[in-house]
Amino acid sequence: MKLTFIGPATLAKDGGIDYPAVLDDKPLLCHFSYEVLEDIDTGAIQGDAIELFNRHQFALLSLAEQKVTNGVVMDREIHIYSCLLYTSDAADEEDS
Repeated sequence: MKLTFIGPATLAKDGGIDYPAVLDDKPLLCHFSYEVLEDIDTGAIQGDAIELFNRHQFALLSLAEQKVTNGVVMDREIHIYSCLLYTSDAADEEDS
């Protein structure tokens, strides 16, 4: 699996961010909700979505990469609504 983030970040219709990438030589859209932007920057109050994304780009793209690695890609898109990502290990711990 080869994932390349190509950008740039653009404002999505819902106020979040769309960020283009390429997964195995095919387009992939990474969508970050405005809520995840607020979650990652708890001090931000109704800030500019592009500015928030740019400030935390590395962490946000790491979340996207983790989702791809976990196989959470549908119709060449991933959607990130929360900073919390559940892995099979986390789910196993919750079941214990």
